[in-house]
Amino acid sequence: MFKNNLLSLALAAAFVAATPVAVAQGTAQAAAATKAGTPSKMVLDNSTRVLATLESRRAEFTKNPATLRQFITSEFNAMFDRDYAARLVLGTHGRGASDADVKLFADALADSLMGRYGSSLLQFNAKLKVRVKSETPLPNGRGVRVSSEFLRQGGEPIPVDYLLRNTGTGWKVFDVMVEGVSFVQTFRSQFDGPLSRKSIAQVAADVKAGKLQADASK
Repeated sequence: MFKNNLLSLALAAAFVAATPVAVAQGTAQAAAATKAGTPSKMVLDNSTRVLATLESRRAEFTKNPATLRQFITSEFNAMFDRDYAARLVLGTHGRGASDADVKLFADALADSLMGRYGSSLLQFNAKLKVRVKSETPLPNGRGVRVSSEFLRQGGEPIPVDYLLRNTGTGWKVFDVMVEGVSFVQTFRSQFDGPLSRKSIAQVAADVKAGKLQADASK
C-alpha cells in the first residue's frame, strides 16, 4: 500500500517538483549542485515553495478540488517539458508525427495524470524527507539526473531520480524514476498497444474521454 501511494506521490511531485521541504544533503557534490542556477537548486527551491503552498491552502484545496487542479496544472506547465516527454512516450509511434499530434497526446496525457494523481499531494506526509545525493550529466548532452532518496521513518530509503534538460528557457523535468523504474518507459509500454492500432490523435481522444488512463502502477 505504501509503495502504491509513493508511486502516486512521486509522479505528482515530479510534475510540480514538489519534493519535501526538509532536505538532507548527502555529499559535497550534492551541496555544490545546489548553487544558484543548477537543476538541483531548482528542484529544491520549488519543493519548498510548492509544499508550503499545499500546507497553507490544504483546507481550501480539500474543499475545492478544482482549485487544487488549477494550481497543480499551473506548476506542471511551468516545470514539465510536456511535448518532449510525450515524444519519448510515443517512441517509434512518434516518428514523423506532426507537432500538433504530439501536442494533442501531451495535453491528453497531462490531463489524465493530473486527474489521477494530483490529489495525492494532499495526502502528503510532512515527516517524509528527501536527501539529494548527486547531480550528474546524462549521456550525449541530453540533460542531467538529480538523484535523491525518500527518507521515511521505520523504512528503507526509496530512490527517486529526476531527469531534466535545458530547454533554452530553463531546466524542465521530462522523466522521473522511482526505484529505477522510469515513468516514460512505463507509459511507453502502456500505450504501445493502442498506438499500434490507432493514430496518435485517436489515442489522445480516447485518453481525453477517459477510455484510456495513464497508470503509473502498471
